[in-house]
Order: sequence, then structure tokens, then C-alpha cells
Amino acid sequence: MTTDITKETPEAADVPPSGAAQPKKVPQGHRRLLTRRDRLTLGLMAGLPTFLHIALVWVTAFASIALAFTTWDGIGFDSITWVGLDNFRELFTNNPQFWPAVQHNVIWFVVLILIPTPLGLFLAVQLDKKIRFSRVYQTAFFLPVVLSMAVIGFVWQLVYNPDTGLINSVIGANEPGKYIDWIGDPDLNLWAILIAASWRHAGYMMILYLAGLKGVDPALREASALDGAGEWQTFKNVIFPTLRPTNTIVLVVTIIEALRAFDLVFVFNKGAEGTELLSILVTNNIIGESSRIGYGSAIAVVLLLISLVVIIPYLVATFRKERRA
Repeated sequence: MTTDITKETPEAADVPPSGAAQPKKVPQGHRRLLTRRDRLTLGLMAGLPTFLHIALVWVTAFASIALAFTTWDGIGFDSITWVGLDNFRELFTNNPQFWPAVQHNVIWFVVLILIPTPLGLFLAVQLDKKIRFSRVYQTAFFLPVVLSMAVIGFVWQLVYNPDTGLINSVIGANEPGKYIDWIGDPDLNLWAILIAASWRHAGYMMILYLAGLKGVDPALREASALDGAGEWQTFKNVIFPTLRPTNTIVLVVTIIEALRAFDLVFVFNKGAEGTELLSILVTNNIIGESSRIGYGSAIAVVLLLISLVVIIPYLVATFRKERRA
């Protein structure tokens, strides 16, 4: 009697018989992609800037709005006194510098939108033609934008110097009895500062328009050329209408630049003798000798409201365009 002994190989032993239930795999657990150190690092990188932004922007903004309805000399919080709308009433009726400052801010905007903005568009159109040394020209025109407004103010102070300045030396007004005081004369100083501001603003506008021109479809230019349109007709009827989003950005940026103008005026003559601006009035009342923080905050609130009148419609139009897209 013989007995057959069947030996199973390891491979055969691992294969379950047909019809038998497949064994369930035991879950190994969720593998974490970020370690504790990574989460801590990301928390610091995102949390610290957020905290600084809230503390330095939002908290100070709401604090300024609250202080606008009070009087405070900045010494001790117990000296804060609620006065309601008295600061705004005094600002609109009893401050001889307020309305001239508003007028100067409006003049600042009008000059920036009429002189350096078209000049920046002209420079952008010329540089978009890919002329020789266009990179050099672009760098030269954009250089004032890189410099701080304070540095630009010091440079133009040298240009406007009555004795050794460039302008008086060229026109022969640097001799005794013929001096032209570009900074001290109330009839000239605002326009002299606006020339310096326009010098910088033109380069800023050039870059914005140059970016817009790079987005124009070349097929539009080719189609216009095939129709026999000249260079001016192509720009007026084809290119300029496509720059509508850029024009909106330019308008908003110019208004903001006109409202936040401060550095140049403060460097030239600290906003005195015909160069009053709202930003100068805020600074003089908050950190000046009077230390009228509540009154200065009221001026800042007025400046904030004027800015919101411009910014909110722009944001609404932008969000509507994104929803339609």
C-alpha cells in the first residue's frame, strides 16, 4: 500500500483556493505629509505677516476712525474725551487750510492725469515699436520710479536752488536782483513740485501702458494694416480701445497718487506757503507741536472716505468682470 504525499510549495500555499473569500487588507493608517516642524514653520510664515498686517493696518485704521470723534493730546488714554462731530464741524468751517488743501489735491490729480499720463503712454508706444536700445531707454525712463520720493525731492531741490540751481543758471536768473525762488514763492512752489512729481509719474505710467501694449493681439495690427489704416488710425481705432482695462488701472493709480502725495511736499517746504495737502495737515496735527490727535484723525477719515469713493467702484467692476468670465 503506497501513500502519495503531496508537497506544497510556498507559492502554492499562498494562493487561496478558488471560490474562497479574499482576505481583507489591514489599513496601514494615514501617512502625514507635513511634520510637526513643517506645520509650525508654515504657521509662523503665514501667521506673523497676517498679525502684522492686522495690527499695523486694520487696527490703526479703526483706531483712527474712533479717535476722529474724540480729543486727545497723546498723553495717557485717560485724557481721551468724546466730542462727537465737533472735529469735523471745525474742520469744514473753521480751518483756513482745509479747503486749500483739498483744492491742491484736486490740482495734483488734474496735472498728473493731463501731463505725465499721456507722456507715459507716448513713451510706451514708442518703446513698443522695438526700436534700438529700447531697453536702455526703458531703464532710463523708469529710474525715477525706483528712487524714493524723498530722494527725488532732494534732487529737485538742487535743480530749483535760486543761486546754483540748474534752471536759474540756464535762464540767467542766478544773479542778485534776478533770483527766482521756485520753492519759496507761493505762486510757483506748487507747480515746481508738480513738475518733479510728473517726472516720476511719467515713468510709472510708461510701464503700465507698456504692459498693456504687450497684451494686444498682433493679428489686430495686421488686420488694420491690410485695411490700409495708418499708424495713428490703428492706434486710435484698434489699439487704444483694447487698453481699456489698463486705462482703468491708470486712473485709479493716479487718483491714489494724488491723494497720498506727501514726501515731495514735506521735503521741499513741509507743506507751507501755498503747498498745503490733506496728508500734510494730518501729519502736522498728529505729530506736530499741537498734538491734536483727534483732529488729525478726523482729517485722515476724510481722506479715507475720498479714497473709498474711488476704490470701491473699481473693485465692484473688477469682481463683476471676473464673475462674467
